This record gives sequence, structure tokens and C-alpha cells, in this order.
Amino acid sequence: MSCVVVTGGTRGIGRAIAAHLAAAGHQVIAAARSPAPLPPGVRFVACDVADPAQVRALFAPLARVDALVTAAGQAGANRLSLDDPAWAPILASNLTGAWYCCTAALERMPDRTGRIVTIASVLGLRGVPDQTAYCAAKHGLVGLTRSLALAVAPRGITVNAVCPGWVDTEMAQGRFRELGIDAAEAARGVPLGRIATPEDVAGIVAFLLGAAAGHITGQALVLDGGGLAAA
Repeated sequence: MSCVVVTGGTRGIGRAIAAHLAAAGHQVIAAARSPAPLPPGVRFVACDVADPAQVRALFAPLARVDALVTAAGQAGANRLSLDDPAWAPILASNLTGAWYCCTAALERMPDRTGRIVTIASVLGLRGVPDQTAYCAAKHGLVGLTRSLALAVAPRGITVNAVCPGWVDTEMAQGRFRELGIDAAEAARGVPLGRIATPEDVAGIVAFLLGAAAGHITGQALVLDGGGLAAA
């Protein structure tokens, strides 16, 4: 049984990943700021990933971390203003927090078999006018993934990013409200005709954590139903 830490593991994509991995027999720790009902086999630990002291406290009791999935983050539109209140927290939760967790996990991660998967976004590969903070954070997360993959390659540890498009989560529902659309309208813009489920993302993450993906590293895998290909 391996130990997997999933940040943002109590809701949305993170919760689906935690559930999928626990069902497969892994020891799963779901780290998040607030507790929530969790699937069997998933243990909650309170942690704000933007706070390095809390990140240290999350990993300190763990003798070994076989894999880390960084799914914590927040989205939202932001303003082009020096007084914009959204820029710093969006960067902190999506990018800086991932960096803190990766560096802490690597101190306890075994060579040759260790795995890190970051949950980025298609907005880490393209831009949206009112999402400058979120796009900057996710572009940075893809860059972090690629650089970190090279840094730990001599240890045989793989680091990859998953870049979803629309996923049926509460976060997406909030964005739909900002745009004045619903899930059905969003799906009409997806070549496959539907938006992703959190379980779709969980399946890709599970693959990247497995032995079959042992020679895949430094990659940004897009999961958007063909949207980026059609852009």
C-alpha cells in the first residue's frame, strides 16, 4: 500500500482523485482548509497550502510519501488594477502552494518510484481576458512541472501536469455564472459534446501514478474533449 497526498482533496477534482486512489488500495491523505465528508479510506488533514508552516506540519508526520497530487487551487475573474484583491491569493493557492507541497513531499519520496501530478488547466496553455491571475498561475504550474521533472529525473521521480478543460464541479458552476451560461452551453463548445467529469481526471491521474507511466515525465496532458485541438 502506498501513501498518496492529495491537496484540495475534499471537493471537486481532488475529491474524485482521492476516492479513485483509495478504492485502488492506496493510503490517501486529503489535505484542504476545511473538512468535508470523504470516501472510505481517505483521511483528512487540515492544511492551507499557501502557508509554508501548515505544509510542513502536513508532511512532518509522514515517514514516506509515494505520490503527491496538487489539486488545491481557486479560480475567478480578476481586475487589471494595482488594487486587485484576487491576484495574490490565486497565485498563492494555485502555484506557490504547489511549490511548497512538491518541495516538502520530495524530502520523503522514494527514488525510482516517486510520482508527482499537478492539476493545471487548459488555461495553463492559453489565455482568457478576465482570468489573468488564474492563467498566470496555471501557466506557472506547467512551467514548474516541466522544470521540476528535469530537476528530479536523476532520482527517477516523474512529474507531470494534467490540464483539464471544463469539468463538472462547483468551481466550474461559479465560472458558468460569471459567463452567463450553463453546462449544456459549455458542452456545445466541446468537440466530444460533453464536459469532463471529475472521474475523467481521476482516471488520468491514476494512470500517471502507475507503473505503466514510468517513462512519462515533464508532460502537460490535456483533457478537454478536443477543445484545444479545435482552437
